Amino acid sequence: MTTFAELTTIGVGGPIARFIEPTTRVGVIEAIEEADAKGLPLCVIGGGSNMLVSDAPFPGVVVRDARRAITVPDEAAPVEGGDRTVHVNAEAGCNWDDFVAFTVQMGLEGVEGLSGIPGTVGASVVQNIGAYGQEVGASVESVEAWDRRDKRTVELTPEDLKFGYRSSALKSSMYAAPATPAGEFFPTPRYVVLSVTFALRHSATGTVGYGQLAKALGVEVGDRMETRAIRNAVLKVRASKGMLEDAARYLGPAMAGTKRDDQVRIALRAQYGEAVAAAASDAAGGPSSPVDITPDFDRHSCGSFFMNPILTAEQAARLPEDAPRFDAVLPDGTPGVKTSAAWLIDHAGFHKGFKTSEDATAGLSTMHTLALTNRGGASAADVAELARAVQDGVEAAYGVRLVPEPVVVGMDLR
Repeated sequence: MTTFAELTTIGVGGPIARFIEPTTRVGVIEAIEEADAKGLPLCVIGGGSNMLVSDAPFPGVVVRDARRAITVPDEAAPVEGGDRTVHVNAEAGCNWDDFVAFTVQMGLEGVEGLSGIPGTVGASVVQNIGAYGQEVGASVESVEAWDRRDKRTVELTPEDLKFGYRSSALKSSMYAAPATPAGEFFPTPRYVVLSVTFALRHSATGTVGYGQLAKALGVEVGDRMETRAIRNAVLKVRASKGMLEDAARYLGPAMAGTKRDDQVRIALRAQYGEAVAAAASDAAGGPSSPVDITPDFDRHSCGSFFMNPILTAEQAARLPEDAPRFDAVLPDGTPGVKTSAAWLIDHAGFHKGFKTSEDATAGLSTMHTLALTNRGGASAADVAELARAVQDGVEAAYGVRLVPEPVVVGMDLR
């Protein structure tokens, strides 16, 4: 029986009653419809990088879209003197970093700053993933989705999707309030992504839009660099903070084939060295599993576990003077102040490597306070205990309750 521990980057979660991997568009819709018609709990999972699922058995259906095609309906080469926009369509099950690598190889600009983010194309628009000066919502032309309520396919525009900071209309349909699941659609949104069409720009260079990235490249924010150089710098910066997934997960049977073989080898080589990458390739050239690898537990996480809080001016005024402050917009559309969850966590006394006890199997990353990690043998309950300790400590120190970024299933982390 497949478990969420096998499917998620943090490596925790209980057994799944029924796990399905449809290989066709119709198959995806039918699997969703069957579960909904029977009133079964439904979880449509991507790369399992943004989920924390309880240790209890999941009594419903987990659907993982096995369709991973990328197509370019436009001319890939720009028309001289014409519009340089190139549309690229990717099926929901496509590995996100495979998609980024494809666009960079094609000489397209728009998502290179999002390199290395684990997950799938379908999940990227639910979360409106973002990093290093880019958000996926800025490059989305349209999303084809299955409407679970009206039982039909729909095409959603960016206006329909209402992209915001780590949010979208898709994600909002799952919650009645922050970290509070809605009754009808959870842990899967009302609209299930089938494919995404992106509007990218034909250009071998991109804009460096983030200070840390500019420093790594030795340039100024706003300078233009080759998209390949930007992608490589992003991967190096993410690796230095432990914010890449463990490439070894693709050697296990539950994840085999969900990421392009060449990209698995590249990731293994960067993380573990040439010997491991070579040992993990069979005679046919595809990854295989029995290789001796020492796990990098800093990569066994859900990525950034807490969202950066967006506060009212009054709430922000109560923070210490040196707390980070950025202009932002509150959910009601009024001006707000965004602060850093990582800063709050660290200044509340939870430093890199923090654990609730010396022998705890869950702890903060030794490289980044915002990542909660499985240090080997942790359960979902262990991770939840750590999360609550951090939430309670930050709230006691600053009056701010941190909200989890991952989808939390079967546990209450409000």
